Amino acid sequence: MKIYRFGSEVGKSIDTYGSSGFAISRIAHLSDETVINCAYLEANGVIGYHQTVIPQLFLVVQGEGWVRGKSPEKVSIEAGHAAYWEKGEWHESGTETGMTAIIIESVNFNLSKLTLLA
Repeated sequence: MKIYRFGSEVGKSIDTYGSSGFAISRIAHLSDETVINCAYLEANGVIGYHQTVIPQLFLVVQGEGWVRGKSPEKVSIEAGHAAYWEKGEWHESGTETGMTAIIIESVNFNLSKLTLLA
């Protein structure tokens, strides 16, 4: 067995696209088409508005915040919720209190087992 670290302290601080209070830690690069990261947003942190390169699933595992797509409307999100953006879709995420999310980017998603939030 090997133990690895992926906490915010080993992550990379990101400020592109107007991002702030945001660090990302690589968990796995499974192939040229699949990457898994952990995103850490401090209180008042933002992952700036940008386009996805490939489809992206944003799974909140701690805290709460908001996400949005092309529309300026911010949608509340919390631990246990996920947002999905298609390739090329504009998106942004943020939080007032802090939020941690696993981000999976892949060209091959089958979301049929996830339950849509009503």
